[in-house]
Amino acid sequence: MKKICLPILAVIVLMISPATFAQLNAVTCEPEWGALLQELGGDKISVYSATTAFQDPHHIQARPGLIARVRNADLLVCTGAELEVGWLPILLRQSGNNKIQPGQPGYFEAAGFVPKLELPTQLDRAAGDVHASGNPHIQTDPRNIALVATALSQRLAQVDTANAAYYQTRYRDFAARWQAALQRWNKRAAPLKGMAIVAHHKSWAYLNNWLGLREVAELEPKPGVEPTATHLQEVLDKLKRDPAKAIIRSAYEDNRASEWLAQRARIPAVLLPFTVGGSEQAKDLFGLFDDTLARLLKVSA
Repeated sequence: MKKICLPILAVIVLMISPATFAQLNAVTCEPEWGALLQELGGDKISVYSATTAFQDPHHIQARPGLIARVRNADLLVCTGAELEVGWLPILLRQSGNNKIQPGQPGYFEAAGFVPKLELPTQLDRAAGDVHASGNPHIQTDPRNIALVATALSQRLAQVDTANAAYYQTRYRDFAARWQAALQRWNKRAAPLKGMAIVAHHKSWAYLNNWLGLREVAELEPKPGVEPTATHLQEVLDKLKRDPAKAIIRSAYEDNRASEWLAQRARIPAVLLPFTVGGSEQAKDLFGLFDDTLARLLKVSA
């Protein structure tokens, strides 16, 4: 009888051991961090993204289904730098999940691991949607992705110690592929240096910094304020003095203002994926930057 029961008991213990076999439940605030977690976590992690590339990450609803996801999460990965300030605090409070509260290992802010651009010298709501911690759209520079990947792989190992070695192996593989891709992107992007652009929103500071793009105007009169007819006319007049090659916007932004300006300034309006899923080609992080460069190079000549 003992010979039969002991093996059965051992199987039962193995089946219920969460440290070894259960997937780590992760929720991300934006698609780029979900894609990065998939690269680093492989089959040891289950990932759900709170937003898609077609939603403005500044403004979403802390809906019941999302609260339920966060309630059961072992790890929450967000951009931070006040990008989600309008909804993340509500989500954290209503989830009742102590594991993913700020200060706990299960809470991870990507922006805390990269140098921030556009840090304001003074805060004034009259200036529009200005972030006290700097521009939060860090994912548009692949060098930032590399920095976040290093920190996030270490956090995975801390949260799920049983699979720490697995995560480090996955990280080393990703880092090697990412550095090779970065060298390829840098070489390919050389013709873009100095290219003048108009942007819909202050979404592209890190992309501009990486590629050497020169942003001459923005469609929004103030960050987060919808383009007005008066401001668009001012931008059009400015472009007569300082021409641009293209008007760029992200997948979630309305195209009417950029198309209006494109027709009158006779320059192309270009949709850039901005994050994973923002175009058919941007299916993962590598595709995100492949497609971004392809679209910019197409209008750079």
